Amino acid sequence: MTPRLAASNALSAVMAGKASLGTSLPAQLQHVIPRDQALARELAFGTARWFQRLDGLANALLEKPLKAADRDLHALLLVGLYQLLYTRIPAHAAIDESVNAANTLKKPWAKGLLNAVLRRAQRESEELLNSLERDPTIRLSHPRWLQKQLKADWPEHWEAICNANNQHPPMTLRINQQKTTRQAYLQQLQEAGMAAQACPFSAVGITLGSACDVQQLPGFALGLVSVQDEAAQLAAPLLELKAGQRVLDACCAPGGKTCQILESEAQLGAVLGLDLEPARLQRVRDNLQRLGLQAELKAADARDLQAWWDGQPFQRILLDAPCSATGVIRRHPDIKLTRQAADIVALSSLQGQILDALWQTLEVGGILVYATCSVLPAENTQVIEAFLARQPGARELDIRAAYGLPQAHGRQLMPQPQGHDGFYLAKLMKISASSSVQGYNSGNKGTSAI
Repeated sequence: MTPRLAASNALSAVMAGKASLGTSLPAQLQHVIPRDQALARELAFGTARWFQRLDGLANALLEKPLKAADRDLHALLLVGLYQLLYTRIPAHAAIDESVNAANTLKKPWAKGLLNAVLRRAQRESEELLNSLERDPTIRLSHPRWLQKQLKADWPEHWEAICNANNQHPPMTLRINQQKTTRQAYLQQLQEAGMAAQACPFSAVGITLGSACDVQQLPGFALGLVSVQDEAAQLAAPLLELKAGQRVLDACCAPGGKTCQILESEAQLGAVLGLDLEPARLQRVRDNLQRLGLQAELKAADARDLQAWWDGQPFQRILLDAPCSATGVIRRHPDIKLTRQAADIVALSSLQGQILDALWQTLEVGGILVYATCSVLPAENTQVIEAFLARQPGARELDIRAAYGLPQAHGRQLMPQPQGHDGFYLAKLMKISASSSVQGYNSGNKGTSAI
């Protein structure tokens, strides 16, 4: 299979609402020769990144819209446009390969259509886009609902957020404090000829000058270092970990924060990693094994305490809540296609339910850190505000830091070019025991704790 066809097949499944690129692309790559797999990934993720802009251009170039039954052809056309506008692939190769792929789709009638539209794009795309980009949805390549929401939530920052979302993210590392220091590992990278610099906010973070295969990293197999965005590294330090504490990492997969908790304090009493999906916990096991760390892992819905909690309170809880992931769109650009406005209401309700449930397991005097990779206040400061209103035994603790924007509750980090992802953090202390809060109903699990 050609990389163009693999990319368009994967994208077609996303456009149909049947998958994400994380699930659809690996199956397609199995049919692509190894040397072409990187190109297939670039075409799939790049087309998703610029989907709204490319789709707006395609609609302007087509005499009439393609039918739903031709979604595969639609995806192939967008992949062709992406090559013309955003890659150094010669135009003739981009056009010819896209046209030839129509045969594999068993739609030879479409060859003429693809050829005509792509050649017209080669001639007229600049002029057409100048006109189309009066619409910020097309100019910034974000779905209309998200563009409008960001503008409403962040009137001074929304365009910068969108522009950051459209850039390639840096590759950031977290050193294993049990095995090395940041300065020592920076020296190893320098000796290996790899450009890198210390992260400005995380004391254990390093940003590489350019991305690489993890197996090229010095000591990766020995557990000296892990890949983790700087913003995600800021959650564990807020827990104020000490020896002997019992710690819960809820919604823990793929395990980056679980591992950082264990790396931060070697003498913890116990660490429990909890996640809904058993299959996702395998990633956590793999990371723990490579780093030489140990934690108990359980698969369960965090809201169903009877399914996983033994009744022994935790002194520290990290809740990396399921969210819209609007802060990591640059890493997962298909979020622009898979998320809808209605998802935010459901997710904020779910976040509140999980918070209410986990609060019951926290010891008086204990700390809970709430985190999301969202930039939407409905999932962040508003969730904490509602929780504090219904939970008299909770007190918010200030996060004194140089990063992010202080909110009514917590701190919001925006995605930064060549810096950290979008992320939200809030820190809560349990100052008194109380009965189950009104907002939590153990029998109400209409929304899965994904």
